[in-house]
Amino acid sequence: MKFINPLQVLEFLFKLQILRQIPFLKTLFPNKSKKIKQQILAHVMPWYASKPISGVWGWHWTMSHFNPEKFTNGRREIASKFYPLTGPYDSFDKDIVEYQLLTMKLAGIDGIIIDWYGLTDLYDYSVIHRNATLLVDMAEKFELSFAICYEDRTVIELEKNGRLNTNRALHVANEIRWLSKNWFSKKNYLHFDDKPILLSFGVDNMSDEEWKQAIKSADTSVAYVSQAVPRKVATGAFDWPVPSQGLGIHKKFIKKSNNWKLSIPVAFPRFDDIYEQAKVHGSYGHIPDDNGKTFRNLLTDAIESDSPFIQIATWNDWEEGTSIEPSLEFGNRDLRAIQDLRRDLIDSDFPHKARSLDLPFKLLELRRKARISSSKLDSISKLIAEGDTEKASKKISDLLKETD
Repeated sequence: MKFINPLQVLEFLFKLQILRQIPFLKTLFPNKSKKIKQQILAHVMPWYASKPISGVWGWHWTMSHFNPEKFTNGRREIASKFYPLTGPYDSFDKDIVEYQLLTMKLAGIDGIIIDWYGLTDLYDYSVIHRNATLLVDMAEKFELSFAICYEDRTVIELEKNGRLNTNRALHVANEIRWLSKNWFSKKNYLHFDDKPILLSFGVDNMSDEEWKQAIKSADTSVAYVSQAVPRKVATGAFDWPVPSQGLGIHKKFIKKSNNWKLSIPVAFPRFDDIYEQAKVHGSYGHIPDDNGKTFRNLLTDAIESDSPFIQIATWNDWEEGTSIEPSLEFGNRDLRAIQDLRRDLIDSDFPHKARSLDLPFKLLELRRKARISSSKLDSISKLIAEGDTEKASKKISDLLKETD
């Protein structure tokens, strides 16, 4: 009979998070910080519009079916099975963006991947670009890295609506040139092999040849990252939830991408979309939350893949139910998981604890009261951004006492 070393069994269970909370085991199996500097990135949808800020509730809250002016049990009716802790918001609200980015920093998220639809005005594309610009500016302020994920189906929509002035590849080349001039050169833009990273979302919109022509015509050096598998011109590929194929495809992605120049694995908490209820189209499928295990397991696998970048999909896609942004249903549970796994698997010196995650929301509530000087609140924001959560917490407590 083969002898099984009990210490090896304990170490295996420890790696699976099963015994990680037992103090003496942490001394048996201390964390070794990563040799590479991995970055955890949150995919952000900057497409939300609210009536208080934009004068109208945008499609991503209504889907032309739900009415946010209607309340049930204190909640607005929105196109989501889940409800943001802040309530439905506007992506052009600076206070909301501040809250989101500060919360990310305290959770251990290094940067954002911004969903971008380009420069041409069709549907809500110009609003998304305006909101993306705000995100870029504030990410720089709070020292978060960022990259762009270009939705290449926008080119198809522009073509269908007679809005293209050139062929599809040259249109995308013009978009890349604009990015190069305005965003790629920013010090906090994400790079790989000294090239700015550009992701594209979509597997069957533009062809490989069109992307090859677009990259060549842009005459801009980029690390192009396509979805699911590397296109011929791509440096690598990123993974994304495909509910019809379950969770197994994500382990397969990590395995098959082992020899790629660049791969970006994905972690997400669940997939539970609202499309069928909104009568947009049928549901894409369902992946259960499993009391947080789905997210923890995917994020653990992604970190242990040793990819330099990990994408959380998503921060705030409320319509597909993949959000890790704090909600009434889950609170900041998934953000606590990021803190734990970052500390255990990436950086043992990561300083922020679960209690700090509430600070940006408390700051947002103080800003919404509109009776406190902005300079006092700005100083708290700066403290949180700098990681001085103890001092920020005390200042918030003092102001809450003053306003009660």
